[in-house]
Amino acid sequence: MTIRLRPHHLLCLLTYVGKGYSAAFTANYDAIAARIGDGEDLLIVAGPDDICAPLLADAEPHCHRDSVIERDRLALRDLGELLETPPQLGGSVVLEPAVLKQMREAFATGRTRAACVGCEWHGLCTGIAAGGFAGVVIPTG
Repeated sequence: MTIRLRPHHLLCLLTYVGKGYSAAFTANYDAIAARIGDGEDLLIVAGPDDICAPLLADAEPHCHRDSVIERDRLALRDLGELLETPPQLGGSVVLEPAVLKQMREAFATGRTRAACVGCEWHGLCTGIAAGGFAGVVIPTG
């Protein structure tokens, strides 16, 4: 199987420690994180993805907001400048340990954080990165 993932979630998964918007969201994210940890392929999609799924029943899910779409654009730009094989909409990505390590190093230094500006999780993710990514669900290797 393939996990459908929007671009800015490539950054979110770097600091995921089992916290989320709701119990259903977290349970879903935990299952996706396990699949990513097992090396499952990722398909980069525009708009809501497999992580967003539990939020889509909300009256006005934030997954469709312009600010979230802008986060996706910025994440693609920053990761495109970082990675040897830039992620593209409709393209697939395999997060091998070396790639995760490279992405985490860039995240910790702020190189790929433009998409995080204004995100309600910014403080949590900044603290996780500053702590050397201790407790993250998806290990580097």
